[in-house]
Amino acid sequence: MIRFLGNIEAKADTKGRLFIPVQFRRQLQSASEEKLIMRKDVFQDCLVLYPESVWNEELSELRLRLNKWNSDHQNIFRQFVSDVEVITPDGNGRILLPKRYLQMAGIRTDVRFIGIDNKIEIWAKEKTEHPFMSAEEFGNALEEIMKSDE
Repeated sequence: MIRFLGNIEAKADTKGRLFIPVQFRRQLQSASEEKLIMRKDVFQDCLVLYPESVWNEELSELRLRLNKWNSDHQNIFRQFVSDVEVITPDGNGRILLPKRYLQMAGIRTDVRFIGIDNKIEIWAKEKTEHPFMSAEEFGNALEEIMKSDE
């Protein structure tokens, strides 16, 4: 099972090419993951890279929760899958981010790769300069989630 950890800065070139950080590349190679699926995150202005097997699992889980005979459910599924890109890193571990994805995430050149369990997020570096939550909000939220049912 793949578990990406880390917070790594990188730079996109003028064509939108990026090197996947070495530690992430090694994990992808050891798991024999040759293709990545990229889409904009559902909640945040960042891009998400899914190893192909992870994407397939998540897609199957979503499909199981949706009724294909319900038009609202079909629209949700359609929205989720309609704006994805299949990415194959080159021999050097470099990927090309299409211009529309760079615009969606507000990425110019400086990026930050963040390992999020079995996915990799790509952020415009300036959007990650401040914590996602204050220390107090984080502590309170974590305490609420992790407290035992007494």
